[in-house]
Formats: sequence, structure tokens, C-alpha cells
Amino acid sequence: MNKYMKNLSENLKDLMGDMTIKELAKQVNIPQPTLSRYLSCQRQITLEYLVVLADYFDTDIDILIGRRDY
Repeated sequence: MNKYMKNLSENLKDLMGDMTIKELAKQVNIPQPTLSRYLSCQRQITLEYLVVLADYFDTDIDILIGRRDY
């Protein structure tokens, strides 16, 4: 696992708050198993889904992957 996958997982969990993986998956139209793998660092995120999540949470990609702080 690389540091960006770990940072993405941690930052997504923070941004999700009380939202479930199922709820987020439905909101952003990412398959739930795929999103679960991103959150458990079992799969690298595609650029397409990274952009979708950044747009949904209204944040920069660099913040999601930990290259910059909130």
C-alpha cells in the first residue's frame, strides 16, 4: 500500500462522517464493493473516481490524497 492510498482512505472516512459506504456509493455512482476496497486500501482509485469524489466533497484531489492539508 502506498501513502496516497492510505491518505485517501483516512480522508474519505473523515469526510464521510456518519455516512455509510452504501450511502456514499449511491450518491456518487461508484459500485459499493469498489468504494469499500478504496477505503480498506485494497485497490488503487482511478482518476475518474478520484475526480468524482473530489467534486462530491467539494475539495481538491491533492487534499484527498494527502498532498496538501485541509
